Amino acid sequence: MEEQKRKRAIWAWTMYDWANSAFATTMMAAVLPVYYTSVAAANLPPNIATAYWGFTTSISALIAALISPILGAMADFRGAKKRFLTIFMMLGVTGTALLYFVRTGDWLLGSLFFILGNIGFAGSLVYYDALLPHVARPEELDQVSSRGYAMGYIGGGVLLAINLAMILIVPGFFPPEQEAEITQLMTRMAFLTVAVWWFIFTLPLLRHVSEPKRRILPGEEKFNPIQASFSRLGTTFKEIRNYRDLSIFLLAFWIYANGISTIITMATAYGNEIGIGQTTLIGTLLMVQFLAAPFAILFGRLAKRIGPKKAIYLSLSVYTLISIMGYFLQFEWQFWALGAMVATVQGGSQALSRSVMGRMIPKSKSAEFFGFFSVFEKFANIAGPFLFGVVSTLTGASRLSIVSLIFFFAIGMALLSRVNIERGMKVAEQEEQTLIDQEALTQTA
Repeated sequence: MEEQKRKRAIWAWTMYDWANSAFATTMMAAVLPVYYTSVAAANLPPNIATAYWGFTTSISALIAALISPILGAMADFRGAKKRFLTIFMMLGVTGTALLYFVRTGDWLLGSLFFILGNIGFAGSLVYYDALLPHVARPEELDQVSSRGYAMGYIGGGVLLAINLAMILIVPGFFPPEQEAEITQLMTRMAFLTVAVWWFIFTLPLLRHVSEPKRRILPGEEKFNPIQASFSRLGTTFKEIRNYRDLSIFLLAFWIYANGISTIITMATAYGNEIGIGQTTLIGTLLMVQFLAAPFAILFGRLAKRIGPKKAIYLSLSVYTLISIMGYFLQFEWQFWALGAMVATVQGGSQALSRSVMGRMIPKSKSAEFFGFFSVFEKFANIAGPFLFGVVSTLTGASRLSIVSLIFFFAIGMALLSRVNIERGMKVAEQEEQTLIDQEALTQTA
């Protein structure tokens, strides 16, 4: 009975990837970037519209990054990871639904609503990731994390397929003079479907995943949540030297994630700028969703055979090749080919980064440490798109922005080579045992 309950919890946990990935595909990668640059920012020059989308992504990521560690430590203290996940999920759902009201020229309103939605999306992932070490055993982390990404790709892909049909097929049933208007309406309706999808498929996690045990550290008995969060963050900063391998990994992750996140968030805007058609842009991303799912599972199995570090090296090498080839992108078939290459490594690189992080943190501080993970992840979403926008603005085109991403992957791999995962796991296990012993002494006293 307990084993069935545990497997149900793992399934429910992976369903949140299914739920929130609709935002990642439709809002961040496929439909909204094209709608933003071609409709909401239709009154701006094309390269400026692309740059504004990059700046919008950066601002939302910056806000999420600044609040994640504080709220993560607060959630650990209160034993409220699921409650915080719910709050951010509802913020994201609301911001996404409000994008329905963005029309031609409303780029500022579109930026504001996307910022709200992306803060909700990014914030909820801190607590979702923090639940991973609690639902999966240590030997299952790579496989469960990869399974979550696979579910996300399939779920996001299914809704993207529905949205694609709404946008590209439904307008054909109307008179030609109404097609443009109906296309815009269907696009805005797609934003509403993401909000509903996200909410409904979060419910399994809220029902079947248990809240991890709350641990109060010595001296925190009379703290309020804000006091406790800043106290815990201060303690972690003081003790960060004890987490040498985790610190190096976070730095390596931040650097290579700059390249990955920029490819994910700017691909359709870049393709739109150089003249790739909307059908190809959205169709390629739809292909990526379904092709990436089996490769995410494959990378989980590959990590079991060769280790997660070598598997991440492989994914970053492929990304380097993609960046070089992206500079020479001219034809639509090339966009399809690059999309297929991205699909082979996108889920694996992200899933294994999450599981490596989960190995090297104390379970009782999972939300706090995944808050730091979110900081590095979101600052990658700041630096990469921001650099993309700056280079695009200065040069009047975005090709140099694409090829510059190879430096992120090369430096990230060099730093990752210095991480000893086994040593980092021992440090985390010792810290967790210390927390348990301190709690026992406090209760005895």
